[in-house]
Amino acid sequence: MTESFFQTFILLLLVTDPFGNVPLFATALAPVPAAKRPRIVVRECLIAFIVLLTFMFFGRHFLAALSLSEVSLRIAGSVILLLIAIRMVFPHPDGVLGKTDGGEPFIVPLAIPALAGPSALATVLLFSRDSTGEVVMHVAALAAVVVVWLAVFLGAERLQKVLGTQVMTAFERLMGLILAAMSVEMLLGGVREFVKTL
Repeated sequence: MTESFFQTFILLLLVTDPFGNVPLFATALAPVPAAKRPRIVVRECLIAFIVLLTFMFFGRHFLAALSLSEVSLRIAGSVILLLIAIRMVFPHPDGVLGKTDGGEPFIVPLAIPALAGPSALATVLLFSRDSTGEVVMHVAALAAVVVVWLAVFLGAERLQKVLGTQVMTAFERLMGLILAAMSVEMLLGGVREFVKTL
């Protein structure tokens, strides 16, 4: 159980990539008065948590309504994860998630898609097929990830100053490499499940 919790925690942490999103949060919050920033960070993290939690509990019904199989979702999710991992390892001018509009952030782009993006939604949708005990463990892992989000984003400006741009970039590329390996493993698992249905 502990190992599964740790694996889920690491997967969700890599998928949501809080450290890689530090520059996005810092940029998005730059026009906002310093006194309002902590409240906005907490609000955006809670919105992302609620969205992911909703997909985790109602993911199976969502799949059924669209006539999608869990195997196809698993393979599609792994492809999205791999694309994001490639952008993390080989930085793109538009960033990992593409271009974002300016203005005071509300839901977009911080809660969605920075935290609750396509890859995160696809990942938690996969959890909805598990047993009740496993779902409770997944919720606990997601809650632990939210704590990490809050810690990272509330201290985002100080973190950038202390670690510097180069260290943050190196850390994001390392996370991208790990995420790439996990996405390939997810893809292989999806292919194995598909072959069993033939």
